[in-house]
Amino acid sequence: MRFLKIGILLAFGLAASSARAAGLTSIQVPATADNPALSAFVWSPCATPPEEVKLGPMTVVAVRNCPIAARKLPLIVISHGHGGGSLNHHDVAETLADAGFLVVALNHPGDNFSDLSRSGDISIMFQRPRDIKRLIDFLLAGWPQAEKIDPDRIGFFGFSRGGYTGLVLAGAVPDFHDATVPCPEPAPICGEIRRNEIPAEPLARDLRIKAFVLADPLSFFSTKESLKAVDAPIQLWGSEHGGDGVLPENVASLAVNLPDKPDFHVVPGSAHFAFLAPCSPGLARSQPEICTDQAAFDRAAFHRALDANILEFFRQNLAPERKS
Repeated sequence: MRFLKIGILLAFGLAASSARAAGLTSIQVPATADNPALSAFVWSPCATPPEEVKLGPMTVVAVRNCPIAARKLPLIVISHGHGGGSLNHHDVAETLADAGFLVVALNHPGDNFSDLSRSGDISIMFQRPRDIKRLIDFLLAGWPQAEKIDPDRIGFFGFSRGGYTGLVLAGAVPDFHDATVPCPEPAPICGEIRRNEIPAEPLARDLRIKAFVLADPLSFFSTKESLKAVDAPIQLWGSEHGGDGVLPENVASLAVNLPDKPDFHVVPGSAHFAFLAPCSPGLARSQPEICTDQAAFDRAAFHRALDANILEFFRQNLAPERKS
């Protein structure tokens, strides 16, 4: 497992991608006595023509603080991977917001590009699902725009550790001693697992989330027993070659062991980081480890197909209930 500052690195490549007219704002979930504050970006449908918006060192094409005119919008929450950030999957967020979804992507405290303080500790695997529950709690009850959300239509997108986070929220129970998951020293989490220094606290499930998209998830769920409680629809994506601790065979076993067959896609020619938003040429030169794909693999073309598939999945599984 590598501690990559993916979030800020990808942010420099945003202006090179095809941004859409999505409203964009930032929010913060207040800290509590036991939990740090959560920062997040919100994408929303917006009819106003977009313009360049500077976010620190970044420039994106969006509409900052665009009023949200519609009510009862379906909500999608995005969870980034190890050491990532809230902008890692901006193309997914833009596509969904353009189509009428409200999308919120957070930075997981202690496991993001600017704060890696807990990313190597086993406790982060318990905190991440709690982060999502706290975020949804805030959006539905504490956010001034809470009435814009349909609480019965909530979905989730997660990549890598974010995919693990989604599985826990869906009811899966991880086996951290799973020998099929590579965990080489000196990563602290590996020693903690071997010494059985695993928190006794319960993992957070969230039944409010009705549909999940999981991209190359880190999986500690190798048996049917570990997945037996999962009953929400899942779209599962796997890279052909894996990477950063994710093995293609572990993702494939999820497709076999989940109680209900997921909508499973293996992406030919891809490696793990192909699921991150396409990089700008400058970023590709400076950070080839997260931007360089296999020969002949076209990340931009893949993301057009990925975004379209994700949109269709959420449209089908978060459709408003028909009144009789």
